[in-house]
Amino acid sequence: MSLIRSYIIHLPCSTGRHALVAALREQLPLAEIVDAVDGRALSGPERAHAYVGSRYRPPYPFALTAGEIGAFLSHRRCWQNIASGDADFGLVAEDDVALDTLQFGRALTLALRHATPESLVRFPLQDREVPYRILTTDGAIRLFQPRVVGLSTALQIVGRNLAARLLELTAPFDRPVDTFLQMRWVTGANVLSVFPNGARSAADAAGGSTIQTKLPVRQQFYRSWARTRYRASVMRLAKADQPQES
Repeated sequence: MSLIRSYIIHLPCSTGRHALVAALREQLPLAEIVDAVDGRALSGPERAHAYVGSRYRPPYPFALTAGEIGAFLSHRRCWQNIASGDADFGLVAEDDVALDTLQFGRALTLALRHATPESLVRFPLQDREVPYRILTTDGAIRLFQPRVVGLSTALQIVGRNLAARLLELTAPFDRPVDTFLQMRWVTGANVLSVFPNGARSAADAAGGSTIQTKLPVRQQFYRSWARTRYRASVMRLAKADQPQES
């Protein structure tokens, strides 16, 4: 089996997640902690260097929050470790994930049998993706190519070659990290998903999200309308860029 290292993104001041991080360090292969970037602590020039309003199509309709900028920079730290490291793959985990060790181990084994240095293998927390092609199964666990790549970057394998390319494509970035990784037509990634996979969100028990904020009702309506339009554009582009045979 190819060498894989794990990177757990964790903001040290998030004390409510220390127990989750400790568990992940025991469960993930060759795991280390990567300090998350606190977007609120970035200066104006630092944010301007990392983030631009529009770069790729379809244009993202919202300005990023400080938390979203910090989250993207945190993932870029992991991609840098993967690209410059000695392992074929990096397993990137956010610090609000809890695992069923047995099922996760089976899902990981299945994923690594088909992953390549160009792969992004997602471990989604919910069953929301429609398969384009099922590659293999292990009991109820399916490894498949999704028609449209889902959101969430809670847990995923990133191939070393892909990590290097993602760094180039996101200097600077123009949208949240999970939304960017949907765009196969930009990244050229071989995107796979494995579900069920033994992963679940423990964010609520650990103090909730560190990114989301409550918006006024009027802004919520606008964002819902703009998000619907944006998702329709993503669907069109994804349909035109269906994944190829492995």
